[in-house]
Amino acid sequence: MPQKKSAIKRRRQDEKVNARNRAIRSKVATAVKKVQSAPAEEREQALRAAVSVIDKAVKVGVIKKATADRKKSRLMKAGQQAS
Repeated sequence: MPQKKSAIKRRRQDEKVNARNRAIRSKVATAVKKVQSAPAEEREQALRAAVSVIDKAVKVGVIKKATADRKKSRLMKAGQQAS
């Protein structure tokens, strides 16, 4: 356990940030799974929602831009092959 006041505060802040990051990463993973399991007629809508969630994760700084681009590219490619 931290003893100094600043270390206690830092730990408290880290816990909040980690919880937020975990929630956002979970939303990204869920959105990607929804695209992969969506029927053909609903895939386009699920794809748009997933891209939006991924872009928001980049905006907040949870994932890097290149990672987001790679995820979006793979989703688009999988969507085209399934059609």
